[in-house]
Amino acid sequence: MGEVWQTYIEARSPKWGERTLFDHRKVMLPNRTKGEGTKARALTAGVLASLAPLPLSALTSERVAEWLEAETPKRATQAALGFRLLRAFINWCNERKEFNGIAAADACARKVSREHLPKSKAKSDALQREQLKLWFEAVKRIPNPTISTYLQGLLITGARRNELTGLRWENVDFQWNSLTIHDKVEGERTIPLTPYLAKLLLDLQRRNNTLPTVRRLKTLKEAGTTWKPSPWVFSSPTSATGRLEEPSIAHRKAISTAGLPALSLHGLRRSFGSLSEWCEVPVGVVAQIMGHKPSATAEKHYRERPLDLLRMWHSRIEAWILEQAGIAQQAESAKPGLRAVTL
Repeated sequence: MGEVWQTYIEARSPKWGERTLFDHRKVMLPNRTKGEGTKARALTAGVLASLAPLPLSALTSERVAEWLEAETPKRATQAALGFRLLRAFINWCNERKEFNGIAAADACARKVSREHLPKSKAKSDALQREQLKLWFEAVKRIPNPTISTYLQGLLITGARRNELTGLRWENVDFQWNSLTIHDKVEGERTIPLTPYLAKLLLDLQRRNNTLPTVRRLKTLKEAGTTWKPSPWVFSSPTSATGRLEEPSIAHRKAISTAGLPALSLHGLRRSFGSLSEWCEVPVGVVAQIMGHKPSATAEKHYRERPLDLLRMWHSRIEAWILEQAGIAQQAESAKPGLRAVTL
């Protein structure tokens, strides 16, 4: 199955987004370790890794049920994801001449998931107005400035987590105060770069463009590479991709220390949508900033909002959030429009 899974990925990846490809690779990762010597630690295998050695003919509803019984108590969310990916994989196999009929067509029948997976519930985690002060204080104390800025950016823009991690410096326009975000719905969208977030990103850019230590330069030279600024806004020198991959751990620690209830990264996106109602922002404006599909005929065909109009409302949302968080703002930062920026 593991070998056919790789064939499946090669055949389907041109039609997938980056996150979908990542998920398909992650669920098949074998047992492995990270680090060396005393710092080495075991990493959990992907949720489908235990099925990889099996022949396709062994993928029956009984075997899938056994797999779910073993995985669901340990990691229900990953088990549900693995089940969905496995179901699509088996459907693909049965559409291919070379694999048709080998795996049981009913291996991932609805009855299997209904009996062995918990019923999914709509999530509602979001920051309340009175929690903003504690949240900002906790997040700003995170030692890694990249993660700290990233988390604040998620709340202020309402973007999806991978939309921000995939942000490059070429997508940030400090002159016209805009961000161009790769969007899973429309391909890409341009949203305002609000004053407070612009300041945070300028600080990151200065760090990114600053030469590393002599020791670091020497290490790079010995490895046969030269230093150059990262193209990623939220870069990570320890990541294989060169960009931030897993900010959730630092976020969970921060909110736990602050005594706040559990809050996912997607909960920050949900928070932006909820908190914007305090500012009486038109629903269509919020949806356009967040990258939601228009839900009404007027929005689809009769609304073309220029960036400057979005900036007026977006700056108002940011200013209100910062006010509730007790963060001082310069008078000019609350005003939308062009500003002189010195790099």
